[in-house]
Amino acid sequence: MVSATSVKEALNSSAPRDEIAVQGWVRTRRDSKTFSFIELNDGSSLRSLQVIAQNSLPNYSDVQRLQTGASVRVVGKLVASQGKGQQWEVAADEVQIIGASDETYPLQKKGHTPEFLREIAHLRPRSNLFGAVFRVRSRLAYAIHTFFQERGFVYVHTPIITGSDCEGAGELFRVTAIDPTNPPRRADGSIDYAKDFFARCTYLTVSGQLEAEAFACALSKVYTFGPTFRAENSNTSRHANEFWMIEPEIAFCDLNCDMDLAEETVKHLIRDVREHCDEDLQLFAKFVDKELLARLDFVIERPFHRITYTDAVELLGKSGENFEFPVGYGLNLQSEHERWLTEKHFKAPVTVFNYPKEIKPFYMRLNDDGETVTAMDVLVPGIGEIVGGSQREERLDVLEQNMRRHKMDPADYKWYLDLRRYGSVPHSGFGLGFERLLMFVTGVPNIRDVIPFARTPGSAEF
Repeated sequence: MVSATSVKEALNSSAPRDEIAVQGWVRTRRDSKTFSFIELNDGSSLRSLQVIAQNSLPNYSDVQRLQTGASVRVVGKLVASQGKGQQWEVAADEVQIIGASDETYPLQKKGHTPEFLREIAHLRPRSNLFGAVFRVRSRLAYAIHTFFQERGFVYVHTPIITGSDCEGAGELFRVTAIDPTNPPRRADGSIDYAKDFFARCTYLTVSGQLEAEAFACALSKVYTFGPTFRAENSNTSRHANEFWMIEPEIAFCDLNCDMDLAEETVKHLIRDVREHCDEDLQLFAKFVDKELLARLDFVIERPFHRITYTDAVELLGKSGENFEFPVGYGLNLQSEHERWLTEKHFKAPVTVFNYPKEIKPFYMRLNDDGETVTAMDVLVPGIGEIVGGSQREERLDVLEQNMRRHKMDPADYKWYLDLRRYGSVPHSGFGLGFERLLMFVTGVPNIRDVIPFARTPGSAEF
C-alpha cells in the first residue's frame, strides 16, 4: 500500500511522481463528459489539490455521487496541471470512498458567517478561514516554546486546580466534589469546605504566576503556557472564560529587564508567523483585515516607545479626542486610549509603566514614591494591551502590607511569603494572552473564532 502524501507536500513537489497517494475531504466535485474534477483538502494547506477521475475507473458511478464533505483516498500520478493557478494535479488510478456525505452537510462551498460557523464548531476547521486560524495557532504555540527554550528558560507545568486567587479579582470557578443537594455544614449553617475533596476551597486557576515565581526562585528563568479561567460574565468579543496564557518569570530581573523581554517576545512571535504562515496570512489580509500585514510589519519594524502611566494620562487628557471612556489619574486605560497612543500619537508600539498602586494586584513591587507600582503593559495598534506584567514585590514586610491593603490574609499565602524569607531576589514576569495575540496576528476580531471550542457565558456545547 502506498503511504499517503499530504496535500501540502504534493502541491510543493519539485517534480512529477509516477505514484502518489493522497487522502482528505472533498471540497467540490464537478463532472465533465469523460471525467470528474475533485477538489481535495486534508487541512495541511490552505490550497486544495485537484484530482482528475476518469470514467474508466471501476467505481466511477460512485465517484459521480461524491458530495462535499466526503472523505476519500486517491492513488495515482502527480502530473503537471493544465488548469490555472496550480502547478500539479493527481491523475487518479484509484479513488477509494472512505466516508460518504450528503446534501445536509452544512459546510457547502459558499460564504458562511462566523456566527453560523460557531454553531458548527466541530466542522468549522474544515473551512478555509478556520483551517488557516488553527494552523497559525499551532505555529504560534511552537514559536513560543522555541523562543523561551532557545533562551534557557525551563518550561513549568503549573496547576490548573489551585487554592489561591492570583489577581484578587474573585472571578473564580469553584472546583468541588461536594453534593450540592446535601452539602456538609458547619454549626453556623455555612458549607464546610474542610470536608471537600481537597479539604479546602479550590478553584480553576486564573494564572500560573505565583507557582512560576516559586520555580523562578530556584531555576532562575521559567515559563508556563497553559489554560487559565475567569468566571466573568462578559459577552464581549475580547473575553472568554477559558483561554491560554504565556507567563515567564525571571529571577534577578527588574522592570526594565521585564519590559525588554516582553517587547522582544512580541516581536519574535509576530516575525515567526510572518515568516512561516504567509499563505494563511494572505487569506486573512484579503478577506478579514486588509490592513493586517502593514500592522504586523509596523510592530516588527518600529522600536517600542516607553512612557509612564502618569505621562500617558496627561497626553490623553490633552489629546482633544472625544473618548467614550473617561481619562483620569487612577483610572484604567481602555482599549480606545491604548490605541490612540499607538496609532495616532506615537505611531509605534508602546509600553506603559509605573501604574497607581490602587488599580494593580498585591504582588507588584511598590516604587519608592509609595504611590505607584512597577507594572507595565505592552500596547500594539489595532488591539491595545497585549502583555501585562510587573516586577514582583520581593520585600517580605512590604508584601505583607500589600496583602492587608488588598484585604487578603497573609496566612493564606505562607508558601508564597516563604519565597521572600529564604533567599529573596528581585524578580519579574508578565502574562501574554495567547488568544489576544492570535487575534492580532490574524485580524480575526472575535476571541471565539481563535479558540477551537470557545467557553463563554451560556456556551459549553462542544
